[in-house]
Amino acid sequence: MKVTSCSVTDVGRQRRQNEDYVFTSEVPLGPLPNFFMVADGMGGHKAGEYASKSAVETMVASVNLSKQKAPIKVITEAVKAANKKVREKSLSDESFAGMGTTLVACTYDGETLTVANIGDSRLYVSDGKGIRQITVDHSLVEEMIRMGEIERRDARFHPDKNIITRAVGVMDSIDADFFEVEDMHPGDIVLLCSDGLSNMLADEEMAGILNGDGTLEEKASRLVAAANMNGGRDNIAVVLIRVDDER
Repeated sequence: MKVTSCSVTDVGRQRRQNEDYVFTSEVPLGPLPNFFMVADGMGGHKAGEYASKSAVETMVASVNLSKQKAPIKVITEAVKAANKKVREKSLSDESFAGMGTTLVACTYDGETLTVANIGDSRLYVSDGKGIRQITVDHSLVEEMIRMGEIERRDARFHPDKNIITRAVGVMDSIDADFFEVEDMHPGDIVLLCSDGLSNMLADEEMAGILNGDGTLEEKASRLVAAANMNGGRDNIAVVLIRVDDER
């Protein structure tokens, strides 16, 4: 099986600069058959923008030169390189102090979708009928859900929904959580997104767009438009990947 992808970012309706950054490669990158990422930066003026771009570019360079074979090892190595790069910059330049970035990444080898995440950028899989969230947010609200303090249906509107508990570049070391999806089929669509999308749209709204008619590019544009229609309170990043039948 091969994959087709598209990506789009948008500043949203209330932000002046775009701190989201995306990367897509349908062709092999280093030992990986393909590679896709979304990063959502945070920090002061220009710091968030630097954090997301620097993390993604550092990961791409690491993957491209990796001698590892297993996708999890390749991505783990890249995450550590990105964390080191962003962390060193934040400690050496006061104007970048405290910056960091979320990250969600994936690669698909025709059998297994390998997913990594840090923070609250997410990956979903849509199968033409519904949508399922694969990643688990590293956020205060997610911890509150796990402890039974709030219901999941209330999380999207919680006042503390933007407080994340893990980010690239904030600590000296960082670990990504990994997920493997093995029940992928031709026609399935993978969505990687920043919280500028997932905070603006319910899962059902995203599923309606992804499972509707249109090209990948049209669906990505509709997701962004819907997020902006619902308020566009943050930058919006979307990467869509469709699993194709090679026949």
